[in-house]
Amino acid sequence: MEAGFLDKLNSEIVLRDYVPPEPGDDEVTIEQKYTGVCFRDILTQQGFFPRVSLPVIPGHEIGGVVTKKGKNVKAFHIGDRVSSLIYIPCGKCEFCRSGNENLCPNKIAYGEGINGGYSRYVNANERSLVKVPDNVPDEAVPIAACVIAMLYHAIAKVGKIKKGDYVLITGAGGGVGVHAVQMVKALGGHPIAETSSKWKEEKLYKLGAEYIVSSNSDYNKDVKKITGTGADIVLEDVGIATFSKSLRSLKTGGRLVVIGNLKPEPVELPLGLIILKGNSIKGSISSTREDLKKALDLSKSSILPVIGEKIKLSEINNGYKDMLDKKIFGRLLIKY
Repeated sequence: MEAGFLDKLNSEIVLRDYVPPEPGDDEVTIEQKYTGVCFRDILTQQGFFPRVSLPVIPGHEIGGVVTKKGKNVKAFHIGDRVSSLIYIPCGKCEFCRSGNENLCPNKIAYGEGINGGYSRYVNANERSLVKVPDNVPDEAVPIAACVIAMLYHAIAKVGKIKKGDYVLITGAGGGVGVHAVQMVKALGGHPIAETSSKWKEEKLYKLGAEYIVSSNSDYNKDVKKITGTGADIVLEDVGIATFSKSLRSLKTGGRLVVIGNLKPEPVELPLGLIILKGNSIKGSISSTREDLKKALDLSKSSILPVIGEKIKLSEINNGYKDMLDKKIFGRLLIKY
């Protein structure tokens, strides 16, 4: 069996033979049909995350069928379908004890601090796992935590969406953005999709986007025309390239929820504007097990189909290039 390895930063993923070790006492071995490819994987490759243990098997979007289990694992059994958080929470800190394990300062990220999903078989700690209900498509299982649950957490819990809210989604044609359009629609909001790719616009309308604005224009003015007052929520998935216009797209009292940062550089904050309009800016990171359970329940229905393209593991470096060149509509999935 081959797995993909990141041997050094700023280098390509290398495929080589790999036999996963026996699961640890608190681990299971999962056989995957798919794993997701996130832009964070590219940022990891480029060295933007400090706690990367090289060499490492990248990939944090993990899910499949349990084939082996450690002696301490009680909640999961061989044959169970499971979906994993993108990290291992410590289970002991104040955040883990309060159900906010996404904020755990001691968490270990799959694909960075420990081997991840670019392998058909992967070991995962039981603290990361949730059982998958029947009728959840195989493609949805690995991306449930990083995409669907993360969006639910950001839009429903942090953004506090209400029925009828106008929600601007930046980078709407990407792997997160296309599912954000669907999530906003499912939660009763009006999705406004921002994209720099003209060819993605018709596809976004078909997914439920009610309006589309272009990053090549002063789209904050377009958002004001669409809504009359501005967006209730902006879901910022890009970072420095869109942040300023996104902030200016908000109505008085609007909320900007930051979930992405494709080019990790600092942004300027116009403090006067934020104060005078009473806007809030909040970061939202990852998802909890409760978010993951909600995401899997949503994935059983047709309201949140998986949108993406599939490649072989051997095509991963070309896949990274296509993501950087904005040639992918939706999520990129590796099929085993």
